[in-house]
Amino acid sequence: MARTFWIETLGCPKNQVDSDKLVGTLLADGLAAAPSHAADLIVVNTCAFIDDARRESVDTILRLNDAKASHAEVVVTGCMAQRYGPELARALPEVTRVSGFGVPVSLGATRNASEAVPGFDLLNLPRPPSSAPWAYVKIAEGCDRNCGFCAIPSFRGKQRSRSIAAIVHEVRATRASEIVLVAQDLAAYGRDQGVGERRIVELVDAVASEVDWVRLLYLYPSDLNDSLVDAMCRTGVPYFDLSLQHVSRPLLRRMRRWGGGAVFGQRIESIRRRQPDAAFRSNFIVGYPGETEADHDLLLRFVEDTGLDWCGFFAYSAEEGTYAVDLDGQVPEALVAERLAELTELQDRITAERQDARIGSTELVLVDGPGEARSVKEAPEIDGVISVPDALAVGQFHKVRIRGAAGPDLVGEPI
Repeated sequence: MARTFWIETLGCPKNQVDSDKLVGTLLADGLAAAPSHAADLIVVNTCAFIDDARRESVDTILRLNDAKASHAEVVVTGCMAQRYGPELARALPEVTRVSGFGVPVSLGATRNASEAVPGFDLLNLPRPPSSAPWAYVKIAEGCDRNCGFCAIPSFRGKQRSRSIAAIVHEVRATRASEIVLVAQDLAAYGRDQGVGERRIVELVDAVASEVDWVRLLYLYPSDLNDSLVDAMCRTGVPYFDLSLQHVSRPLLRRMRRWGGGAVFGQRIESIRRRQPDAAFRSNFIVGYPGETEADHDLLLRFVEDTGLDWCGFFAYSAEEGTYAVDLDGQVPEALVAERLAELTELQDRITAERQDARIGSTELVLVDGPGEARSVKEAPEIDGVISVPDALAVGQFHKVRIRGAAGPDLVGEPI
């Protein structure tokens, strides 16, 4: 009987892509996927972006290790394993192995625990078909930016863009109806290859020729030019996930970031004029060193005036090795919590109002699972969902009339 494996994925969609590649590798090694974490091999794909994510990773490792069968092995991989490998291995002697990027996690017939395989590259490994009607596809690894709060370049490395041919090949392998393109700096795709700004547009058009919906996540605002906006609108999914982080110009300069509230607002308004039904998402850091009450008020006004469909707010986390870790002007935790609560309450109201405004509309939805669907305005696993009758075929597109709303979620009835 084949040995079995279970992969527990934490963190962002980019980690999910890595896990999908590991699934393909483990299946090729002769292992079989287990229906639960009661498996012979348990792989925990960790996140190390902020302190909360690291705590969740350690808690998950310990929980799965305590619940495993006596013969089972636990391998820790992903961002936390790459960034803190030796330290993590010392702190968790109960796990079988800590494996950073580029190290095999399989203990199957073709690999053993001590073997390191040069060139083992998750970015370009094959993957199995998607188990959902949608799939994340990573188009590049690493990042060439130097944002003051982010440690990702220190362990993910410089940007490495894949070829369009390799990406399209993977898109076909997923057999998905919706492809969500992801990267640390998605709009900079191809720049490391010496290719101009048209490269990302060429990629979007190529993927759009293969599937019904194409969605892009994590767009740096300075790279969102007219040609890319046009390409995204051509896909039929005018969904703009903008990495803004804040709107105060002085604070953004401290973050080593481009932009400000005025230019962000103008860009969003220009897209809305071109595509009135466009959906917008962004994330903002609260409590970055030096954030004043005036900075916070600017962000509140921007959120109120811009009316983004979806928004996430995160407390600043001091990350070892980053520019911001030693900056003055640290914001007290209690004040950060107050600011987070104020912003979250405001955005919850805005999102609910925008969802209420959709009642009575007719929308095309993709059914992800029994009774659960999404339109082009909802990214998978991130935004709200549309409840539909269980009888609607999973993996198919259907037209529904929106007849109710509850906060971020909607209720649709088939037409």
